[in-house]
Amino acid sequence: MTRGQGSGRISASDFRHVALEETVSTNSECLKRAREGDPGNLWITATRQTGGGRRRGRAWFSEPGNLYASLLLVDPAPVERLHSLPLAAAVAAHRAVRRVMPPGAPEVAIKWPNDILIDGRKACGILLEGEALLDGRHALVVGCGVNVAAAPEEALYPVTSLRRQGSTVSPVELFAHLFAEMAETLSVWDQGAGIASIIDQWRAAAKGIGEPITVNLPDRSLSGRFAGIDKEGRLLLDTGTGASQAIAAGDVFFG
Repeated sequence: MTRGQGSGRISASDFRHVALEETVSTNSECLKRAREGDPGNLWITATRQTGGGRRRGRAWFSEPGNLYASLLLVDPAPVERLHSLPLAAAVAAHRAVRRVMPPGAPEVAIKWPNDILIDGRKACGILLEGEALLDGRHALVVGCGVNVAAAPEEALYPVTSLRRQGSTVSPVELFAHLFAEMAETLSVWDQGAGIASIIDQWRAAAKGIGEPITVNLPDRSLSGRFAGIDKEGRLLLDTGTGASQAIAAGDVFFG
């Protein structure tokens, strides 16, 4: 995928995969390879992460038995369209997790912007990281951590694992689904040109639209009704004081 106005459909055959036994983090490994000249469309998976990613100062849980997978994209879209990539990643991860759940399993849903919940509990987190490369290209990494066999004992949100919810899938099997679903979703996303379709799919899978939520921002907390997302992928919060407030980043709590 290169910069442009949309380049048509891509397929799973356009992506490569390197499986590692251990790495500091799959995200950092992707960025390292990008600096070394990798052209992108590269998946890195690891059985174990020794460092893991961090989001807002919180370390990721990286026990063996879970899925740690990162996708390196180089110049995946014009800069003004990159804001929609987290939504596409969430749609792909949601579809992959749904495919491995047994009949009658609890609901699988997306929590804004890109956590995957099972029965209201977090089972998958997605961390996007970007870096401008010395040769003028831009690397963007989509990191996916899925609680397959285990979940952290201490977490900011209620958590679960696929195993607890009745799935017997292995990390390798789950990754095969994620690999295929991400290729399909990025084809629909089409360097951001297909964001309208992605937003429709995201909304159909979202948890809590129309319900009361609290959004924790770096400097304050806001409460209101989750009114959905706008065409930029920002959360719309109806505080009852007029037009909905658009929020680009924050931690969402239901109820």
